[in-house]
Amino acid sequence: MTLDLHITLTYDMEVPTDILLQVEAAAIPEQVIEHASLDAPACDHFVRVAAHDGIGERIWLRPSGRLSIDYRAQVTVKRMLADIATLPQIALHLLPGETVQYLFDSHYCPATKFHAFVDTEFGHLQGGARIAAMQRWIAEHFVYQPGSSDGSTTALDSFVMRHGVCRDYAHVMIVLARASSIPARFASVYAPDVTPPDFHAVAEVFLADPAGDGGAWHLVDPTGMATAGEMVKIGVGRDALDVAFLTAFGTVELVEQNVSVTRAA
Repeated sequence: MTLDLHITLTYDMEVPTDILLQVEAAAIPEQVIEHASLDAPACDHFVRVAAHDGIGERIWLRPSGRLSIDYRAQVTVKRMLADIATLPQIALHLLPGETVQYLFDSHYCPATKFHAFVDTEFGHLQGGARIAAMQRWIAEHFVYQPGSSDGSTTALDSFVMRHGVCRDYAHVMIVLARASSIPARFASVYAPDVTPPDFHAVAEVFLADPAGDGGAWHLVDPTGMATAGEMVKIGVGRDALDVAFLTAFGTVELVEQNVSVTRAA
């Protein structure tokens, strides 16, 4: 599947401000960037650094006045797809070292508070079958409600309120998986059919690799709006704190934001 991306961001700031930007599709084996361009104004500095887990890049900018970003790309997704429900869980002592951090609590994902719930609700299931059941449970019990959460909303808050947006759904999926001793991380992606059009957030869980020995990361969208074969990955992290598309180290004002993701003709 080939997708066309066009993202524009406009922010105003009164004084020069350091910005950390992460909007470009990651150059990784599971997706091929056919072509891409990023237009930005002249800044005091423009420096690329590796993003979390080496997936994608972040850009340090120091603009002043108005920051206008125009990013365009065409990306072909070549991701290995599998039926999550059929995949075994990887024993804890066999997990690759880099996945272990995704078993622990993080800023928005207090997984240790969910042990009793997952044991009661999903204790009869294991591995991918449990992940699939958790995905169905979230779809049945949550209401997608734009504007119902903010930057302070945790997975526990969302679990209690039973509503939220994609980042909240992803956080709940992550804590349920981690409480089941399955590594889970937050993935920022582009996908068509996201309503309203925006940056999209999903979960990624570490289960058996259907193509061979060991394990692999598998994308899971608890909102049901996107499928793994039509997601362009931007970056990953412990939760939304690690994968913000724009972090300002100062005061900025959003003027305009547009995200367009369409299937290539």
